[in-house]
Amino acid sequence: MANGSSTFSVIGTDVVIKGDVSASADLHVDGRIEGDITCASLVQGDGSTIEGAIKADNARLAGTVKGTIEAKELVVLKTARIEGDVHYDALTIEQGAAVEGRFAHTERRVQPVAAPAQPQAKKDDGEEPRLTLAG
Repeated sequence: MANGSSTFSVIGTDVVIKGDVSASADLHVDGRIEGDITCASLVQGDGSTIEGAIKADNARLAGTVKGTIEAKELVVLKTARIEGDVHYDALTIEQGAAVEGRFAHTERRVQPVAAPAQPQAKKDDGEEPRLTLAG
């Protein structure tokens, strides 16, 4: 484009990239990537292969992925073949998609399991906080 900004980048079917890919805009992959991908939005064609971790706000996967996936909004199409763990906020999977790995909602992965409620520590002026446990 004339002003130097584009809305998406395309990696064609005849392109093989060995190394990490980072894009501030949207990325459409029809080729092969052997490395990690970080982008705003990822669209993967059904004939493409990604071997590496994916981090994206939005991802629509239709090809083969071997690696972990982190996406706020993830759509796994029926042609997708995924080998790796998947972390998501919102998830859609078409019937026929194959995933070998674990699914984890982002909140559950990030936040530890809540501990039982404890009484709050009292603080006297000039003293360190103290915690008193009920017996």
